[in-house]
Amino acid sequence: MLQSLLASAQQHQPATMDFLKRLVGVNSFTAQPSGVAAVAGLTADAFAQLGFAAELVPCSDPGTGPHVFLTRRGAGGDPIVLVTHSDTVFPPEEEQRNDFKWDERPGEGRIYGPGTVDNKGGTALIWLLLHILRDCAPEVFAQTHWIVAANAAEEVTSDDFGHVTTQRCGGKARAVLVFEGGPVDERGWHIVTSRKGRSTWRLAAEGKAAHAGSKHHEGINAIDALALALPGIAAWTCAAEDRTVNIGMIQGGTVVNRVPHEAVAEWECRATDPAALQRADEYFASLTGSAPNGARLTAMRTGHTAAWPGSGESAAIFRLWYEAAAAMSLAAVPVPRGGLSDANHLWHLGPTLDGLGPFGANAHCSERAADGSKLPEYVEPGSFVTKAVMNALALVKLLSQAS
Repeated sequence: MLQSLLASAQQHQPATMDFLKRLVGVNSFTAQPSGVAAVAGLTADAFAQLGFAAELVPCSDPGTGPHVFLTRRGAGGDPIVLVTHSDTVFPPEEEQRNDFKWDERPGEGRIYGPGTVDNKGGTALIWLLLHILRDCAPEVFAQTHWIVAANAAEEVTSDDFGHVTTQRCGGKARAVLVFEGGPVDERGWHIVTSRKGRSTWRLAAEGKAAHAGSKHHEGINAIDALALALPGIAAWTCAAEDRTVNIGMIQGGTVVNRVPHEAVAEWECRATDPAALQRADEYFASLTGSAPNGARLTAMRTGHTAAWPGSGESAAIFRLWYEAAAAMSLAAVPVPRGGLSDANHLWHLGPTLDGLGPFGANAHCSERAADGSKLPEYVEPGSFVTKAVMNALALVKLLSQAS
């Protein structure tokens, strides 16, 4: 099986790179709905040759393109859900300004470009994976209920996709496999088995304006009020609880000769344990009220994404990927990840793994410096064959056990 999978993957590799190049050639910034729709269309056309029927579903977030669901029902039953996303973080103006486009550099073993690893590379790898399963495990491929689910707005952590996918699955999946990029280091190939949750917050301070020279004593400085509160917020970073707080934005005031009457700060908090995140959220909510200098503080949680804490079921199917890697004389290692992905919204459907996509780096980066200190997003094309075969070996065993 291993040799036939390798041969099939190598045969389909050029077509996979051609598919990826077409995807990368379309700007699909989340707020560029026509581009996201165009990527969804290219994806639907590519998977049609594998017998997948496409459904485009509007995203409820304003100004976004459609989600795409590609289904091949096989013998029915709970589906294997293969997850990717169509959007990227790069506005078209940024791509043009930095001349950031498909840039194949065989001498470096890299292909640079928007979405090459996050996550158009994941879409292309799913396509390659399904081709080699059709070639080398035709009964498994034909009998399985497959859903390829591509989020239109993953980069803004929208939860709409989670709701729609849950509906398409009937609330249950045999496995949820997320094809975000998968790093490799001296330990081996990373397979993500949990992700932190996140809450985002806004603290507004309302003071009283006054002339900073002649009437300073009559003013209430909103910036001072924030300055008194922020150290307490930052102090909720706690290594022992695997929790981080990042104060990412502060603004307020207008000119230096006026006591500022308003100011605002925004931050995020991440933690693996939902209880650890909840404890921090309770403190942040308690900030609403009067500041020591008399300003009025209003704390508001502006967003929340639940943690994917991992599970025994996910650990069990990771073992299949571990064994698949070993059969290839490689190592697969389970890793937690601090960033968010669709796994945060979908893990409740069934055993879940993430990081199953190709290897690359510098996601969300578009700049290149002449001295090499800055490099844009890239993918290593050689990783497609390795990850496709690893995923295929594990899936064949998973589906054989389930049948």
